Amino acid sequence: MLLAVLMCLPGTAQEPTSPAAPPAQPAPDAGNSSSKAKIPIFLIIGTVFNEKALSFPGVQVRIRRSGEKKFLYETYTNSRGEFAVRVPSGYDYEVVTHVKKYEDQTRRVDSKVDVQQRLSIKLEPRGQKS
Repeated sequence: MLLAVLMCLPGTAQEPTSPAAPPAQPAPDAGNSSSKAKIPIFLIIGTVFNEKALSFPGVQVRIRRSGEKKFLYETYTNSRGEFAVRVPSGYDYEVVTHVKKYEDQTRRVDSKVDVQQRLSIKLEPRGQKS
C-alpha cells in the first residue's frame, strides 16, 4: 500500500530517460600554426651555504646563457638556502649568486646532457679566499 502511494505522488514517478549523448570530442589539431611545440625543460636546483657551512637564505640567484650579458632568470634562496629554476634545455648556463659582503660565485651548467643538475655553493666573505 505504501508503495502504491509513493508511486502516485507527483515528482516521484520514474519516467523513461533517453540515453545520454556521447561527449563531444575535440577536433583534431590539423596543423594549426597557433599550437606551440613543447620545449624540453631543464631543472637547476641548488643550496647556498655561508662560510660556516650554514644554509644561507635570501641570496640572489641569477641565470644567463653562457657568453651572454643579460640575465634571463632570477630568484632568491628560501629560508633553507635552496633554490630551483626551470630553464629550456639545450644551452650552457651560468648561475651567479650574489649577496652583500660576500664574493659572487659563478657555476656553469650544461643542460644538454641530463634533465636536471644540483649545485652546492659555498659563499666566502669579501676579502677572504680559501
